[in-house]
Amino acid sequence: MAAFPGNKRLALVVICSFVFLLLPFSLASYTKYILFLINMSAIGVIGASGLNILTGYTGLISMGQAAFMGVGAYTVAILSTRFGLPFWINLPAAGIVTMIVGIIAGTPSLRLKGFYLAMATLAAQFLLEYLFKNWEGLTLGVQGIFITPPKIFGLHMNDDRVFYFIVVPLAILGVLASRNLFRTNVGRSFIAIRDRDIAAGLIGINVLKYKLYSFAISSFYAGVAGGLWSYYMTIINPEAFQLTTSIDYIAMIIVGGMGTILGAVFGALFVVLLPEAIQRIMEILQPILNIDYTFVAFKQIIFGFFIVIFLIVEPRGLAQIFSRISAAIKHRKDGKEVKEKESLESAFVE
Repeated sequence: MAAFPGNKRLALVVICSFVFLLLPFSLASYTKYILFLINMSAIGVIGASGLNILTGYTGLISMGQAAFMGVGAYTVAILSTRFGLPFWINLPAAGIVTMIVGIIAGTPSLRLKGFYLAMATLAAQFLLEYLFKNWEGLTLGVQGIFITPPKIFGLHMNDDRVFYFIVVPLAILGVLASRNLFRTNVGRSFIAIRDRDIAAGLIGINVLKYKLYSFAISSFYAGVAGGLWSYYMTIINPEAFQLTTSIDYIAMIIVGGMGTILGAVFGALFVVLLPEAIQRIMEILQPILNIDYTFVAFKQIIFGFFIVIFLIVEPRGLAQIFSRISAAIKHRKDGKEVKEKESLESAFVE
């Protein structure tokens, strides 16, 4: 009853389910490209949901989300290539190993917060990057690790359609899990620590324990996202998990809306789709305006611009804008229903 309070929401879920099932089998020539964007967005949703739990809901700043995803990716790559373990073992193992690394990296949060904690997680980012590049006996260094895509029910996982039916349900499950987390005492403790950690400690919340819980859960999400990324790309190298990727994930939760469940979804879609939109626009304008540009630098400029705009104009991001639009539509609908009811009552009286 809580999930489907009315027939309209149930109908919306049914329609979305049909679209989800039929989209990969569309005959459009650009379906594969759309599936690629959806798959990358779903991975982004998982990683951003984890960071949002840590930063948005617990108030602990992390600059190392990309490095934690790298731990998950390398865990999957090593278990797959050296031990031949299946997907169903490798992916949870990636989350668990990354969770352990996240707890270790989050230990400074027991005594640090704010800018100092950000510097500590930034140090973890650089340290893990160094290990990815130089621990060649384990990671093969800059050469990277090639993964043979596993078969699931006889189908290769690197196929866009097969991966779509795996990663999108996992992203939905991750979002629902994070939503339900904040209906529990653990999630409420995270919010209390974010709002006022001293007061949280005074009312009996073990602040140090719950900070480590937050790092553990966030890192688990990052490890799963990194493991899925490695299976999709089939090659793992240190260049994919640099500081710029961590900045992208920070941009996701800022633009999407920190401390909101839908913020991770909107932010991931925005950050994944924005470079594609910029690239297409620049390809159209380049022959017309005869301009030369560096796409990577231009993308970072656009990201910085939108982060500043959202921090100034709408700190709670796209999720708050969506909530306002939904509330306005509902208010207008309720007002229309009230007017219709009043007109019927007046007609009955007459």
